[in-house]
Amino acid sequence: MLIIRRMTYDDIDAANALQSRVYLAIPPFGREQFGGLLDRFPDGQIVAEIDGRLVGLALSLVILWDDYSLHHTWDSVTNNAEFDTHDMSGRTLYGVEVCVDPDAQGRGVGHALYEARRTLCRAMNLKRVIAGGRLPGYREHAAHMSPEEYAKRVIWGDFYDPVLRFQLREGFDFCGILHGYLPTDEESIGNASLIVWLNPEYKPELPTRQPPADFFKVFHS
Repeated sequence: MLIIRRMTYDDIDAANALQSRVYLAIPPFGREQFGGLLDRFPDGQIVAEIDGRLVGLALSLVILWDDYSLHHTWDSVTNNAEFDTHDMSGRTLYGVEVCVDPDAQGRGVGHALYEARRTLCRAMNLKRVIAGGRLPGYREHAAHMSPEEYAKRVIWGDFYDPVLRFQLREGFDFCGILHGYLPTDEESIGNASLIVWLNPEYKPELPTRQPPADFFKVFHS
């Protein structure tokens, strides 16, 4: 059984191990980084469990989007993983990280995590979810095309990129390429796709809300 819930401090070691399994070249977060996210925005840190084993996570901040816009990097939007850029006066839920255990692929974990983020966005009355998405298939084509052309050809169906194609299926729109977004991401040659999902229920006249305590206890068979 798949369970989606808030992350706790007790999950940190398992989350670190999960990132190490998923990303061979990208350093995992340490205890201080996970703790900083949980201290600042506990509602935005979500994990997935199957039979008591942590198999996925989705980490987020609320940011003032106009401070970053089209030319930010992962380091700038997180302040070099300090995560003190979290600002509840913002209206944008920013996706800091999503990963799924390779052994749990095909069991709906990624979809459930993305749905949890969208549900959080709606519940908090935030305007949108924005993220920089990896382009792990780009390295194969980098010698003869730009990341912009690669992304377009993924969208057109000429190439298959597992991350961008998944995000498009999840209802996100592609908005452009973030050059130098995450230099340690060798598969993407440091690039990322800028993606956005707009909350159709957003009411600008209403304030940001806190979700209820049991908000993320979602079960999937």
